[in-house]
Amino acid sequence: MQKLKLTGLSILSGLLMGISWPATGNLAPLFFVALLPLLYVEYNITQNPDKFKSRHLYFNAFLCFLTFNTYTTWWIWNASEAGMLMAVILNSIFMGIIFLWFHSIKKRFGNKKGYLSLIFLWVGFEWLHYHWEFSHPWSSFGNTFANYTSLIQWYEYTGVLGGTLWILTVNILIFHLFRKVVVLGEKVKEHNKTIVIILGLIFIPSITSIIMYNSYKEDKNPSEIVIIQPNIDPYTEKFGTLTESQQIDRILSLAEQKITPTTNYVIAPETAIPRGSVENELEYNYAIKQVRKFIAKYPHIKFVIGASTYINYQQGGKRPTESARQNPQTKVWYDAFNSALLIDTSTNIEIYHKSQLVLGVERLPFAAILAPLESFAINLGGTFGSLGTAPEAANIDNIIAPVICYESIYGDYFGDFINKGAELVFIITNDGWWEDTPGYKQHLSYARLRAIESRRSIARSANTGISCFINQRGDIIAPTKWWEQDVISGSINKNSRKTIYTIYGDYFGRLFAAIGALLVLWNWSLKIKGRFDNNL
Repeated sequence: MQKLKLTGLSILSGLLMGISWPATGNLAPLFFVALLPLLYVEYNITQNPDKFKSRHLYFNAFLCFLTFNTYTTWWIWNASEAGMLMAVILNSIFMGIIFLWFHSIKKRFGNKKGYLSLIFLWVGFEWLHYHWEFSHPWSSFGNTFANYTSLIQWYEYTGVLGGTLWILTVNILIFHLFRKVVVLGEKVKEHNKTIVIILGLIFIPSITSIIMYNSYKEDKNPSEIVIIQPNIDPYTEKFGTLTESQQIDRILSLAEQKITPTTNYVIAPETAIPRGSVENELEYNYAIKQVRKFIAKYPHIKFVIGASTYINYQQGGKRPTESARQNPQTKVWYDAFNSALLIDTSTNIEIYHKSQLVLGVERLPFAAILAPLESFAINLGGTFGSLGTAPEAANIDNIIAPVICYESIYGDYFGDFINKGAELVFIITNDGWWEDTPGYKQHLSYARLRAIESRRSIARSANTGISCFINQRGDIIAPTKWWEQDVISGSINKNSRKTIYTIYGDYFGRLFAAIGALLVLWNWSLKIKGRFDNNL
């Protein structure tokens, strides 16, 4: 019966986190207590070592995070069954391991060091999740407040990981109060200091943020932009019922509705050009030719559009890059890229290759080892398997960050564009793969975090929605409706100033990851020493 109770509490914790999440509940403040049931499970297991072992703790932690990850990211299934299972199960396994390490350290070093280790380990894990082969930071705890932008203006100093630190600290302190008052029966007035600290931790950052939000003023440096939402179904129309000419004609006719003599840029979504091209033969592509004609008619504009592009290598021989694949007929090696193109009156087309790829859909982790699993990757942009990537962030037109889809959830990488001189951000995406689910809403809300962290205005072009402008406070302006053709125009302000977070990136994460790793090694070394001493 007790095991069943712990299982129920673990699932409750996962549900509370899910209800807090953007687009699956939007009750972000609830996350300040969402971890309490799981922390109580850990406490109960620690207090009953004769009944429970570490495997029981891991099972319950895994169940909690499986509930959370499934609740918040089940919609990946609509794009890739294998991708969804990989993301949800692996993320839950990793989160469970972190919680198990915290449990082990707490048993050895006591409550204070134990709960402190949970903060270091978790923030460090989230930082790692931005950088390793299994990268999937969609579920970083700090993302919880993406739709509460007036409360997190201070992310310009800490980034999302500062939000994770905030959430964990408040959860641990509230659980400490709960344990003392409810479990151990102590009087509330004996813990007035703790109550004051908790209230201060919740309200001081929130009130400070509200003041920052209301006082923030953008420098007037406008750029007029037209955003296209062609609304082309990626499953039925993209590579099927709509011809190449119909698709590009729709994009250009929508653009023409809003272009004025002062328009600077026109933006079309990710892989908007339906037929992929070798990069040294782009001018032969029908869509490119049509865009060229359009620019000849409106020579004052610059056109940013998504495309699938290829680079050919040698025929036969060794694989030239880890992501290269071989044409079975010609035996020519080539790389496929998810790209952003900038086309203007010059003969040159600027190309940026997407660097942060979607796990299990555009990229296989440890591709050299797991290459046989490429058959599970879905067809995105007309290509199969792992895509090629850019070696680093690179701007187009010197001042434009061309952020493609999934890249908008990587705050540190996003900052690389800014540090290289980006004054505006264009996000191009195709969220239609996920259909009408929380996925596209979450993706939009995360863009708001990037605007705050970098204090950059964003123009977002999404194939099926939601397209919009986002100002430097994270406010959404002129959003389109989901799954409707549309075109919007507006002016957003350039900004050349850099925030603390932009300059230093995830410094919280780097520091906490290093401390967390030392704590784990210290714990392991003492465990090994203890076993060695017992064998003497």
